[in-house]
Amino acid sequence: MAKLPLVLASASPRRRDLLRQIGIVPAEILAADLDETPQKTELPRMLALRLCQAKAAAVAQLRPDALVLAADTVVGLGRRILPKAETSDEVAGCLNLLSGRRHTVTTGLCLIHPDGRMVARAVETKVRLRRLEAAEIAAYVAGGEGLGKAGGYAIQGRAEAFIPWIGGSYSNVVGLPLAETAGLLRGLGYVP
Repeated sequence: MAKLPLVLASASPRRRDLLRQIGIVPAEILAADLDETPQKTELPRMLALRLCQAKAAAVAQLRPDALVLAADTVVGLGRRILPKAETSDEVAGCLNLLSGRRHTVTTGLCLIHPDGRMVARAVETKVRLRRLEAAEIAAYVAGGEGLGKAGGYAIQGRAEAFIPWIGGSYSNVVGLPLAETAGLLRGLGYVP
């Protein structure tokens, strides 16, 4: 049986790097261009699952011969979905909301096999940020690290100093839960 090529349906360099950590190098990386706006009354977990499935389906149409892996990470504060911060004001707004509180990082994972099988699941990690001072938030915003990140921060960077506790997968907070991803890939017969 021929080895299936793996296509990563993501523009995130962090996801590519995380896969490399566990010895998986996708044959190709193709990002799906989708509207990621949450639907009215959509909860964080539902959004993560909907988006990863839509991304996987869009790329599977382009590469029907490959195993397609898609992921989408959403930061939720209760029922509220925090944005992927695109401006300094959004980064500051997210950090002000998260300061001194616990929140949930949910990554939806979806795999589509060329034979049509699809598996999807959501992985959640609880994260607590310590109470942040205005000067800390301003310095973090000025560094630009939170731009383009769900919830306005990158745990793998300077923001790790803000986080005294996580419950669950660290790699999930970075953008791809590695143990769960490896398990799904094995389940569909992928051999690196």
